[in-house]
Amino acid sequence: MVVFKYSQRPCQGSNGKKYSGSSVVKIVQRAASRARIRERVIPHMLRHSLATHLLEDGVDLRQIQILLGHNSIKTTEVYAHVAVKGMNKIKNPIDLMLTQWI
Repeated sequence: MVVFKYSQRPCQGSNGKKYSGSSVVKIVQRAASRARIRERVIPHMLRHSLATHLLEDGVDLRQIQILLGHNSIKTTEVYAHVAVKGMNKIKNPIDLMLTQWI
């Protein structure tokens, strides 16, 4: 896992320091507006989406926990429940083949 030192942040404000929380909110809202997204968008949605997609792509829950900075795995397990909701929509290819033969 890559841990950014203060001077190595991927995104820095014009003063070279980290963005404030309110600046991040403004950046995300401006991007959503430019993308013509009408729903309210907040930075946490991006964080949540990232974690869910990583989990769906097979990234280990413990790695996601470290990436998000959660102290407890229980906090990260919330994303596992979200990702599992879509599992019942996955079709088993063997079942599909059997239904074609019957």
